[in-house]
Amino acid sequence: MNNIINEMSVNFLSKSCNESFARTVVAAFVSQMDPTIDEISDIKTAVSEAVTNSIVHAYKSGIGVIYISAKMYDNGKVIIKIRDKGCGIEDVEQAMQPLFTTGGSDRSGLGFAVMQSFMDKIKVSSKVGKGTSVTLERHIICRSRANGC
Repeated sequence: MNNIINEMSVNFLSKSCNESFARTVVAAFVSQMDPTIDEISDIKTAVSEAVTNSIVHAYKSGIGVIYISAKMYDNGKVIIKIRDKGCGIEDVEQAMQPLFTTGGSDRSGLGFAVMQSFMDKIKVSSKVGKGTSVTLERHIICRSRANGC
Protein backbone atom coordinates (compact mmCIF):
# COMPACT_ATOMS: atom_id res chain seq x y z
CA MET A 1 0.00 0.00 0.00
CA ASN A 2 1.24 3.47 -0.89
CA ASN A 3 1.12 6.08 1.82
CA ILE A 4 0.63 9.80 1.33
CA ILE A 5 3.74 11.64 2.49
CA ASN A 6 2.49 15.15 1.77
CA GLU A 7 -0.45 16.96 0.22
CA MET A 8 -1.60 20.47 -0.59
CA SER A 9 -4.52 22.32 -2.08
CA VAL A 10 -5.03 25.79 -3.45
CA ASN A 11 -7.76 27.63 -5.29
CA PHE A 12 -7.73 30.84 -7.31
CA LEU A 13 -9.78 32.83 -9.80
CA SER A 14 -9.84 31.71 -13.43
CA LYS A 15 -7.83 34.67 -14.67
CA SER A 16 -5.07 34.13 -17.22
CA CYS A 17 -2.56 35.85 -14.90
CA ASN A 18 -3.03 32.93 -12.46
CA GLU A 19 -1.85 30.26 -14.92
CA SER A 20 1.79 30.96 -14.08
CA PHE A 21 0.91 30.95 -10.36
CA ALA A 22 -0.57 27.45 -10.74
CA ARG A 23 2.55 26.17 -12.52
CA THR A 24 4.81 27.67 -9.87
CA VAL A 25 2.91 26.45 -6.81
CA VAL A 26 2.72 22.87 -8.12
CA ALA A 27 6.40 22.95 -9.11
CA ALA A 28 7.37 24.20 -5.64
CA PHE A 29 5.33 21.43 -4.01
CA VAL A 30 6.74 18.66 -6.23
CA SER A 31 10.29 19.96 -5.78
CA GLN A 32 10.32 18.28 -2.35
CA MET A 33 10.78 15.00 -4.22
CA ASP A 34 13.99 16.23 -5.86
CA PRO A 35 12.76 15.82 -9.46
CA THR A 36 14.97 16.36 -12.49
CA ILE A 37 14.58 19.58 -14.45
CA ASP A 38 12.81 17.58 -17.18
CA GLU A 39 10.38 16.03 -14.71
CA ILE A 40 9.46 19.39 -13.19
CA SER A 41 9.16 20.99 -16.63
CA ASP A 42 6.83 18.21 -17.82
CA ILE A 43 4.61 18.61 -14.75
CA LYS A 44 4.52 22.40 -15.10
CA THR A 45 3.51 22.10 -18.76
CA ALA A 46 0.71 19.63 -18.03
CA VAL A 47 -0.62 21.76 -15.16
CA SER A 48 -0.48 24.83 -17.38
CA GLU A 49 -2.54 23.09 -20.08
CA ALA A 50 -5.17 21.91 -17.60
CA VAL A 51 -5.49 25.33 -15.97
CA THR A 52 -5.64 27.06 -19.35
CA ASN A 53 -8.48 24.73 -20.36
CA SER A 54 -10.43 25.80 -17.28
CA ILE A 55 -9.76 29.48 -17.94
CA VAL A 56 -10.59 29.37 -21.66
CA HIS A 57 -13.34 26.75 -21.86
CA ALA A 58 -14.96 26.19 -18.45
CA TYR A 59 -15.64 29.79 -17.60
CA LYS A 60 -16.17 31.27 -21.08
CA SER A 61 -18.67 33.85 -19.95
CA GLY A 62 -17.01 35.01 -16.76
CA ILE A 63 -14.68 34.31 -13.89
CA GLY A 64 -14.90 31.22 -11.72
CA VAL A 65 -12.68 29.31 -9.33
CA ILE A 66 -10.05 26.72 -10.21
CA TYR A 67 -9.13 24.17 -7.55
CA ILE A 68 -5.82 22.32 -7.46
CA SER A 69 -4.87 19.55 -5.08
CA ALA A 70 -1.73 17.46 -5.13
CA LYS A 71 -0.55 14.42 -3.22
CA MET A 72 2.85 12.78 -2.98
CA TYR A 73 3.14 9.09 -2.18
CA ASP A 74 5.99 7.12 -0.64
CA ASN A 75 6.49 5.18 -3.88
CA GLY A 76 7.38 8.39 -5.80
CA LYS A 77 3.95 8.91 -7.35
CA VAL A 78 2.53 12.42 -7.60
CA ILE A 79 -1.17 12.94 -8.30
CA ILE A 80 -2.36 16.42 -9.22
CA LYS A 81 -6.03 17.24 -9.64
CA ILE A 82 -7.19 20.39 -11.43
CA ARG A 83 -10.91 21.00 -11.06
CA ASP A 84 -13.42 23.66 -12.04
CA LYS A 85 -17.15 24.19 -11.64
CA GLY A 86 -17.60 25.53 -15.14
CA CYS A 87 -19.75 24.52 -18.09
CA GLY A 88 -18.38 20.95 -18.34
CA ILE A 89 -17.48 18.91 -21.40
CA GLU A 90 -20.27 17.32 -23.38
CA ASP A 91 -18.13 14.56 -24.96
CA VAL A 92 -14.85 13.94 -23.08
CA GLU A 93 -13.63 11.32 -25.56
CA GLN A 94 -14.07 13.75 -28.46
CA ALA A 95 -12.50 16.62 -26.50
CA MET A 96 -9.40 14.51 -25.88
CA GLN A 97 -8.81 13.98 -29.60
CA PRO A 98 -5.84 15.98 -30.93
CA LEU A 99 -6.87 19.14 -32.80
CA PHE A 100 -10.44 19.13 -31.44
CA THR A 101 -11.37 22.47 -29.92
CA THR A 102 -14.43 24.46 -29.01
CA GLY A 103 -12.31 27.57 -28.55
CA GLY A 104 -12.34 28.88 -32.10
CA SER A 105 -9.55 29.37 -34.62
CA ASP A 106 -7.11 30.80 -32.07
CA ARG A 107 -6.98 27.49 -30.13
CA SER A 108 -4.90 24.49 -31.29
CA GLY A 109 -6.90 21.69 -29.67
CA LEU A 110 -3.76 20.03 -28.33
CA GLY A 111 -4.17 20.60 -24.58
CA PHE A 112 -5.13 17.06 -23.61
CA ALA A 113 -2.59 15.56 -26.05
CA VAL A 114 0.15 17.66 -24.45
CA MET A 115 -0.94 16.57 -20.96
CA GLN A 116 -0.90 12.91 -22.04
CA SER A 117 2.57 13.23 -23.56
CA PHE A 118 4.11 14.68 -20.38
CA MET A 119 2.38 12.62 -17.70
CA ASP A 120 2.28 8.88 -16.99
CA LYS A 121 -1.51 8.92 -16.72
CA ILE A 122 -4.33 11.40 -17.22
CA LYS A 123 -7.99 11.03 -16.33
CA VAL A 124 -10.70 13.48 -17.31
CA SER A 125 -14.19 13.46 -15.86
CA SER A 126 -16.84 16.03 -16.57
CA LYS A 127 -20.52 16.77 -16.20
CA VAL A 128 -22.24 19.39 -18.33
CA GLY A 129 -23.22 22.33 -16.16
CA LYS A 130 -21.23 21.00 -13.18
CA GLY A 131 -17.57 21.21 -14.21
CA THR A 132 -14.51 19.21 -15.13
CA SER A 133 -11.80 17.41 -13.21
CA VAL A 134 -8.41 16.54 -14.72
CA THR A 135 -6.23 14.14 -12.75
CA LEU A 136 -2.55 14.02 -13.69
CA GLU A 137 -0.26 11.27 -12.45
CA ARG A 138 3.53 11.13 -12.66
CA HIS A 139 6.13 8.93 -11.04
CA ILE A 140 9.19 10.83 -9.82
CA ILE A 141 12.41 8.91 -9.43
CA CYS A 142 13.24 10.09 -5.95
CA ARG A 143 16.95 10.72 -5.47
CA SER A 144 16.70 12.04 -1.93
CA ARG A 145 15.13 9.98 0.84
CA ALA A 146 15.72 12.84 3.28
CA ASN A 147 12.47 14.51 2.19
CA GLY A 148 10.32 11.52 3.06
CA CYS A 149 9.89 10.05 -0.40
